[in-house]
Amino acid sequence: MRMTLICAPEFEELTDCEKCYHVEPNSSFQQGTPAEMSSVLRFYVRPSGHERAASEYIERKLQRELPELQGVKTEQCYNVNWTAESFPSNKEMKKLTWLFGCPLLLDDVAQESWLLPGPTDLLLEVGPRLNFSTPTSSNIVSVCQAAGLGAVDRVEPTRRYLLSFAYPPSADLEAIALATLHDRMTEQHFPQPIQSFSSGCIPAPLSSPIDVLAEGRSALEKANQELGLALDSWDLDFYTKRFQELQRNPSTVEVFDLAQSNSEHSRHWFFKGRLHVDGQELPHSLFESIMSTQASSNPNNVLKFCDNSSAIQGKEVRFLRPKDPTRPSSFQQRQGLRHVVFTAETHNFPTGVAPFSGATTGTGGRIRDVQCTGRGAHVVAGTAGYCFGNLRIPGYSMPWEDPSFQYPGNFARPLEIAIEASNGASDYGNKFGEPVLAGFARSLGLQLPDGQRREWIKPIMFSGGIGSMEAEHVSKEPPEPGMDVVKVGGPVYRIGVGGGAASSVQVQGDNASDLDFGAVQRGDPEMEQKMNRVIRACVEAPEGNPICSLHDQGAGGNGNVLKELSDPAGAIIYTSRFQLGDPTLNALEIWGAEYQESNALLLRPSDRDFLSCVSARERCPVCFVGTITGDRRIVLVDDREWPTGTDGQVDAPPTPPPTPVDLDLDWVLGKMPRKEFFLQRSLPLLQPLTLPPGLSVRQACRGSSGCLLWPASATSPTRWIVPWAAWWPSSSVWDPCRPPWQMWRLWH
Repeated sequence: MRMTLICAPEFEELTDCEKCYHVEPNSSFQQGTPAEMSSVLRFYVRPSGHERAASEYIERKLQRELPELQGVKTEQCYNVNWTAESFPSNKEMKKLTWLFGCPLLLDDVAQESWLLPGPTDLLLEVGPRLNFSTPTSSNIVSVCQAAGLGAVDRVEPTRRYLLSFAYPPSADLEAIALATLHDRMTEQHFPQPIQSFSSGCIPAPLSSPIDVLAEGRSALEKANQELGLALDSWDLDFYTKRFQELQRNPSTVEVFDLAQSNSEHSRHWFFKGRLHVDGQELPHSLFESIMSTQASSNPNNVLKFCDNSSAIQGKEVRFLRPKDPTRPSSFQQRQGLRHVVFTAETHNFPTGVAPFSGATTGTGGRIRDVQCTGRGAHVVAGTAGYCFGNLRIPGYSMPWEDPSFQYPGNFARPLEIAIEASNGASDYGNKFGEPVLAGFARSLGLQLPDGQRREWIKPIMFSGGIGSMEAEHVSKEPPEPGMDVVKVGGPVYRIGVGGGAASSVQVQGDNASDLDFGAVQRGDPEMEQKMNRVIRACVEAPEGNPICSLHDQGAGGNGNVLKELSDPAGAIIYTSRFQLGDPTLNALEIWGAEYQESNALLLRPSDRDFLSCVSARERCPVCFVGTITGDRRIVLVDDREWPTGTDGQVDAPPTPPPTPVDLDLDWVLGKMPRKEFFLQRSLPLLQPLTLPPGLSVRQACRGSSGCLLWPASATSPTRWIVPWAAWWPSSSVWDPCRPPWQMWRLWH
């Protein structure tokens, strides 16, 4: 699908240039040459009708925390980074005003704030953290450039709130209001209007190598605590011994890399480990037990336990394919064998920390799993499921909900998870264009007779995906020396750093809430759709699919996906070839950040032009970051001061560039000793069912006496899963929002 921007043919000239931009007091806009002037323009938009309804919701939400609040007014501010040496012309300002406002309500856009605070008012402005460009900014910049506004390179919207009280608000009231109005993980408070997007920062220097040779295991233990690596005692002993055998100290990046690559999240130590129950070893691991079911099931597997998704035997189908995917062209009807693809995963830890963001990226990551099956597959539809604790809805308490239950400060409450996780997954699915066809919701929280508490404090956010794949693309090609290592998708940001280790702490160790927030990601569904179209163009290429192998980026970032892609041949990777969304990233963050909407693939050099052409057409970044070497090693070269070109040519640096990672793939990804886990059965302490006096089981189930047994699974699944499908009826056979006569619900 393509979006065409249609602009008004004529823009009325403004006679007073002073109306074209907002001049802040004491800012450099007031005098001086254009080069000295502030580069940030501000456009204030007052809310329209439906946004006023949102303001009323915000007011109700705030009044639960601030009963003394008397009213709330809101507006949105677009902060535009203007890179030209001169002010925007009247015509350019008219375009910007037209873009940021409703075409029928252009008077609602101004260069001065609509909110005028009084002595008992509190004016707050919150918006995204400025250390990286947001997906919203990327999309707005794309629209501005399509409209001929080439000097716009960043646009960050902020939200402004005017809170009215009966008396001057205190600092404590401001802190409570800010906690309610913004997401600490992705947003910040702006006491003053944004003056510049330049951080003035440089990449943080990496710490010295970890001195295992001199200090032994204690050196790794210290790094384990400082970096939040979640290495357990077995890991510490194993890696200490390994580097002592190599007679060298590991770099910080290498230790971080190993923690991600060999975390419980990535290697499934418990699932594949040797389990001892009550002193007796089980004959099979959990993974072997699951695999053994294949001996008794329908033998129609095409892919099982070996790729990003599974696949079963499909059928001969007819489909449309473009004649030339590199440019606008006609479609041709084709016929071929397509297999059915399915994958499922959970995104529990990020959803517990930041429900909306965690659920969006759970959906996005699962979509990429479908994309990266074999040598490329097609995304069709999704499923969703949620498990959370007692909801404790305000004003609607249930008799089984214990108000004394406490929750960790770094996890969201179950009600917030139930609402925001569903909203996040639906938001991503709708923006990408994937319907959801099925789902479930569960709520549980209880105290057992022996004092144990059973509750989904860390929630389950389940995401499943259905896809299809051409039969000729089932098998990935092995890496060969000379192949290009390519990254396709969004630029590198300092987000999702340490997600693999952080989500493994329940098995491996402890962590701190600050590290938790740093390990969660942010989603950009439009970039995912761009990347999806690039992969589809390769899959549908008339001369044959140029992709040799394909993997999605997940926990551990480039460190994980590029090792997985190049195993067992090995590769050399250059930091200078990555597109950075944040120039202050150091080598550890480039290598380990789980920034979203990114896949890695292998390509023969002869196909570079095709991939570059398709990526340019879809406006999707593509970076040729390295080469398969065949030496069975993974090497990261930090050559940003002396970049190495894709042809291998480089001006001789005064000293060889540092190599933060230089590891043998055999002992990083090779067969490692299985971990052992010793478990004891705990016999449950049961008690008979006791109902309140005068209440029977039949009455409870019917809802008599004001008491209804209503777990989330007994309610309509519409609330949790239907928003994800509502906007994509053409992709599914039957949309769950449609009543029998095919009439859409008005509230959708």
